[in-house]
Amino acid sequence: MVYFFDVEKCRCCPYRAGCYKEGAKKKTYSEALICDAHSEQARFQETEYFKKKAKERYKIEAKNNDLKHRHGYDTASSSGLIGMEMQGAMAIFAVNLKRIIKLINE
Repeated sequence: MVYFFDVEKCRCCPYRAGCYKEGAKKKTYSEALICDAHSEQARFQETEYFKKKAKERYKIEAKNNDLKHRHGYDTASSSGLIGMEMQGAMAIFAVNLKRIIKLINE
């Protein structure tokens, strides 16, 4: 929520010392509204389970980046749900095949 105040009233306010800056043309006050879902998520992010999983996230993000930028998983090349499913399956198949070949060569 953002509240807007009249600067003329702020100039003569007895509490302006920590609030109003001399020469300001406008005065606003912002307040973040946090719902239950946000506070629940914040509590979850403090758990050891979340911290452990967050450390492994880079592996998944690297694979998603490979799919998106090198194998065209970001945009559909054909129309229709079947065409998009086929494109997704082929992209994932190509990435898995690359991984298999890399493991065989090691």
